[in-house]
Amino acid sequence: MSFQIEILWSDALLFLLLAAVAGFVLHVRRHEHLRAPWGRVAGSRMGMAAMVVLAAYMAIGVLDSLHYRPALPAEPGQPVQYSNEVLSVLDALAGPLRTQVEKTYSEPFATHLYAKENLQLPDGRQVRDYPRLRYGGAHLEDPDRKAADIARRAAVGTGWGLGLAAVVWGLAAALLARRRGGGWGQAAGRLVRAPELAAARTALYTVALLLVLLGLALQLATHYHILGTDKVGQDVFYLSLKSIRTGLLIGTLTTLIMLPFALFLGVAAGYYGGRVDDVIQYLYTTLNSIPGVLLIAAAVLVAQVYIETHPELFDTAAARSDLRLVFLCGILGVTTWTGLARLLRAETLKLREQEYIQAAQAFGVSGLRILSRHILPNVGHLVLITVVIDFSGLVLAEAVLSYVGVGVDPVTASWGNMINGARLELAREPIVWWQLAAAFLFMFVLVLSANLFADSVREAFDPRAGGRR
Repeated sequence: MSFQIEILWSDALLFLLLAAVAGFVLHVRRHEHLRAPWGRVAGSRMGMAAMVVLAAYMAIGVLDSLHYRPALPAEPGQPVQYSNEVLSVLDALAGPLRTQVEKTYSEPFATHLYAKENLQLPDGRQVRDYPRLRYGGAHLEDPDRKAADIARRAAVGTGWGLGLAAVVWGLAAALLARRRGGGWGQAAGRLVRAPELAAARTALYTVALLLVLLGLALQLATHYHILGTDKVGQDVFYLSLKSIRTGLLIGTLTTLIMLPFALFLGVAAGYYGGRVDDVIQYLYTTLNSIPGVLLIAAAVLVAQVYIETHPELFDTAAARSDLRLVFLCGILGVTTWTGLARLLRAETLKLREQEYIQAAQAFGVSGLRILSRHILPNVGHLVLITVVIDFSGLVLAEAVLSYVGVGVDPVTASWGNMINGARLELAREPIVWWQLAAAFLFMFVLVLSANLFADSVREAFDPRAGGRR
């Protein structure tokens, strides 16, 4: 084979989470009382737009989680050897962005480096000027024609994006005609004008916008560094795309690790009370009293020492970086479950006084059965809302931790590492602003989408919001 599949720990956990989400979707589809609130989410224009953006981020993260090791060139008859460099499907799709590395900084859409150098002219004279980039705008014979070339490629990319958007709209109209009857033209007209399809129309508008941005990126990013380059000449747009996976893993895997602690301890404290409640309260009160950053820093340093003293356990640098990422998710999960546990304890204290719980206890139903059949289904909406809201906070936490040096491995692409690298660049003259701006833009869109989707979920699952809607 020309490649060897490489499954990292974070990849396995991410696919496990996706399988759990697929199982949850199938479970929701079988129960009408669960489909109703999600139907209200689907009827929210803002919620659908945010969900489309989150799906786009998730698609990029999944592509970046399909890892492999390419085969090295070998003579006929020799066994195949594989490279120690671990790549992903996203790396293969964005090959030019990964391989077209410049010497150092360059501005977005620049054709020359950002700093002057001593250049030797054909006649032997030396001048101090900005040298041409090796890849950015290299196809231009005359750099002064850059604006016209960018405008032409942007028009072509916009056309491709609008064409794909028209195909998506046509498929949506065909699906609507099949489900509700009538011709394709009638369905297309309803899709454009019907008030009850406003949420679907907003989702399609968002898809169209993303497709236009995709077309622009395909046309421009292969010929220019659309977000500039960093200190070592790497394309900042490529680094921003690679950082999406890290942000998603921090937000999702931390939640996967945190949920069992919060669910078990929070519900047990509220239902059993007494000494069980006292012990659990003492546990999360003590944990909350420890400075979180110091606890995370100590745990990450312990993991780093373990990795450095056991190099034989890791055959690639990606495996070492991945273990630190998974460990960071674990320590964040262990330190962030207390808020949800406290909320579930308070809700369970209220639920256990309900008549149907007391009736089940009077009939001799076991405590575990009451918890699984009556308590957990009635606190599920709180868990869901809290998880969606905490996701954005965890993404921001990674940026802060990486900025102070206790986050993911420095060689791992992340928005926090980009911000940390841009810290000294802001003190340069002239200032290097685009790496910080790129990290801020990608992180802002993800966190904003998560917050808007969380707000839609909260309104859909809040029984008191029915009148307002």
